[in-house]
Amino acid sequence: MLEEPLASNSSEDNSLVTAVISHVVKPGRDEGYEAWFHGIAADARKSKGHLGVSTIRPHDHAHPEYVVILKFDCYDNLKAWLESDVRREWIERLQPLIEKPEDIQTLTGLETWFTLPNKSMKAPPPRYKMALVTWLGVFVTISILNRLLVPLLSWLPGLLTSLTITGLTVMLLTYLVMPRLTQLFRKWLYPIP
Repeated sequence: MLEEPLASNSSEDNSLVTAVISHVVKPGRDEGYEAWFHGIAADARKSKGHLGVSTIRPHDHAHPEYVVILKFDCYDNLKAWLESDVRREWIERLQPLIEKPEDIQTLTGLETWFTLPNKSMKAPPPRYKMALVTWLGVFVTISILNRLLVPLLSWLPGLLTSLTITGLTVMLLTYLVMPRLTQLFRKWLYPIP
């Protein structure tokens, strides 16, 4: 069950939301976990606002962590499911199958770019901060790519050049720029109360 209440940004409660839930399964309990997952997933599908559930299974038995990705249409409906009696009963059935309490992170969009390494994110930064840091990252990345690549790609049709530049921008933002900007601005994004 949840260790602490989910964070909510009152004016942002009406956007799509994803819960990323991890379970470390005890050795030899995989089949039981799979049966448990199919049961809780069927009940989750009946919840208001449910948009889908999937799981990422472990590749090896040395680290038996399952990651459940649960999507809802808004924060309030996700919260209602996570705190429901039906889910509470499923979580009680889960306890003999797992080594430690589940870990839940809620994500609504841009904050997936704003995760700090080895830190669980309980509440995302305010959207205006995410927007400003994203704007900075996009501006710098596109400026550099336009300066370096547009002259080299001048022989391509304009639409193909734009497609190439935007594709590289997204890749660089996701894997290089945003992780570094998040680290650089961590004290501003996640001030210590």
